[in-house]
Amino acid sequence: MLYCVKMDVNIPRDIPTDEIDAIKAAEKARAIELQQAGKWPHLWRVVGHYSNISIFDVESNDELHALLSSLPLFPFMTMQVTPLAKHPSSIF
Repeated sequence: MLYCVKMDVNIPRDIPTDEIDAIKAAEKARAIELQQAGKWPHLWRVVGHYSNISIFDVESNDELHALLSSLPLFPFMTMQVTPLAKHPSSIF
């Protein structure tokens, strides 16, 4: 199942910089792991925002929820999840 997920990140300003840096490093490592596993085939930055738009390829809603909640930045994110289906005019 394919999902389009828009993630907006809002880290509180009172968190120490070294802690934020550690969370961001862990987030990058987890994102790379999920991409290499084929679960996160597309990841794009939204220009001018601390946001991304991603495509996830998972087996179920529950798998997507588990994957998203495993992200180190999850506590600081708001997300919009859209299930995707093949368009009848698509040639791919």
